[in-house]
Amino acid sequence: MNKDKDRFKPIVKDVVGFLSTRANPDLVAKYSRYFKEGYPGWGISDADLKACHDLLNSKYPDLTLKDIIPLGLELFRVGKYEAGSIAIRFLMQHKKAYDLDTFKGVRTWYDQGVSNWAHSDTICTNIIPEFFMRGIITYQDFEDWKGSESKWTRRAVPVALLHVRKTEPPPKLLAFLDSMLLDGGREVHQGLGWFLRELWKLHPEPVETFLLKYKNTAARLIFQYATEKMTKEQKERFRKEKTART
Repeated sequence: MNKDKDRFKPIVKDVVGFLSTRANPDLVAKYSRYFKEGYPGWGISDADLKACHDLLNSKYPDLTLKDIIPLGLELFRVGKYEAGSIAIRFLMQHKKAYDLDTFKGVRTWYDQGVSNWAHSDTICTNIIPEFFMRGIITYQDFEDWKGSESKWTRRAVPVALLHVRKTEPPPKLLAFLDSMLLDGGREVHQGLGWFLRELWKLHPEPVETFLLKYKNTAARLIFQYATEKMTKEQKERFRKEKTART
């Protein structure tokens, strides 16, 4: 770890130096509204973020995919939102070289670096699909992610499964997520509800049966998201029974 820190110290220094001089308090105030746990960022525009990434690519042209995972961890440890965003941009540009080791490296980012829903979902949306499309992983490769101490790693499971909701049998996907319905993380609840809502649009019957199983025990936030597109009458079926209230 210290070896990686020393090796990538010049790059991290360049990132901090470039972005910190372009800090914008107004953007910090704007973006903070979307982050319940706070937004520890400089407030950087997309244009400046791209400029920083372009500068790093020109200054360090020999960086390989194997470098990106440990470098990314060092960038996440800066503790600023945009530094993590630079790590994600680096990884996205190496999509053609992804392999199983890359996927395992992404897991370390979740466990040790990712600390907000935006980075979690960006990776799930822009990076994880490549592993699925190229047959590097299946949804079952997320099995041990479900028990991670990081709520962001756990949230990534249902969000990642959004990419296979049209190709995998609904009963298998629901069975895979079954153990997560009693997870205690609010952000995990949001991810689960999001997945269930989207799967319901395709396969309402199995999803409704699944939700009924947990209507008295699972977090209500899951149901809030999962039933968002249902009619008022449909939603009533999933209200917590009065006798089950605490």
